Amino acid sequence: MRGSCWWLKLNRRAEQRFRQLLISAVKSVRIKLLLCCCILLTVVAITCSASAFMVWTNRSPVLSRYSASRRGYSIVMNTWKRYDLLKQSIKHYSSCPRLESIHIVWSEPNPPSSFLLKFLHHVIQSNSKDGRHVKLKFDINKEDSLNNRFKEIKDLETDAVFSIDDDVIFPCSSVEFAFDVWQSASDAMVGFVPRAHWEDSLKGSGGKFKYGGWWSVWWTGTYSMVLSKAAFFHKKYFSLYTYEMPASIREYVTKNRNCEDIAMSFLVANATGAPPIWVKGRIFEIGSTGISSLGGHSERRTECVNRFASEYGRMPLVSTSVKAVDSRNAWFW
Repeated sequence: MRGSCWWLKLNRRAEQRFRQLLISAVKSVRIKLLLCCCILLTVVAITCSASAFMVWTNRSPVLSRYSASRRGYSIVMNTWKRYDLLKQSIKHYSSCPRLESIHIVWSEPNPPSSFLLKFLHHVIQSNSKDGRHVKLKFDINKEDSLNNRFKEIKDLETDAVFSIDDDVIFPCSSVEFAFDVWQSASDAMVGFVPRAHWEDSLKGSGGKFKYGGWWSVWWTGTYSMVLSKAAFFHKKYFSLYTYEMPASIREYVTKNRNCEDIAMSFLVANATGAPPIWVKGRIFEIGSTGISSLGGHSERRTECVNRFASEYGRMPLVSTSVKAVDSRNAWFW
């Protein structure tokens, strides 16, 4: 009996040891599988990021799935005596797949030189492939006013307008994605540079508002404007800005040389009763700092917000926290 009990205890110990070894082996396999999955996902992510980088550096058309017969968009570019920046911007954007025309808002006292015209036409011709040709036109203005960028363009063939400054560049893939977003909400402003407003909480402010820059948007996660330095909107708003918006607002913009972008945001919000749409995109600043870097910039913008709200008799801007993200090129979305 004693020998039999000893043999049973030995078998049980062996069985327990075998189970422990089996469990350890299973855990090891699970860990190895998990590591393999992590490595595979990392490789896929790096490959996708590299592809996106190549799209930017090579400026190749990446949205070939769209039909060539589908209506595209026009760029309206504001510029002022920065010819190197203008050349660089035109060279880049003329390669974007669904761009149909570029209108340069020219408010300088002298017309564009023949050398500049020759260079830009050569650049556009070089980027023309597979029968595609981007039209280039200078919209000459006698008066130097920031309102010129929103003047009605009679021969504009597309409904979609991408308003852009000459010193900011976005990858074509980002612009094309923003155009897709705009097509889903063609009455809205769809842009890359969000800004905010909020009611002044100080006592005695009496319904006054404050203008919030990028850090306000980052801190609160909300915005109520997208700046026209990089935004899509419908061409009908050119006509509304020129003929329907209170003339006092245009006069204020001309006199103060500021806030035309806020005026357009007010106009669209008043017409739609809806917020704009912020599209996530990487911005490349190729110029020197502008008026936003000057002292008192936020105070002047706050004055514009209150002045325009008074002209409309109410605050038309609508706040939102929605952001459009192209999940194909993002790690987290």
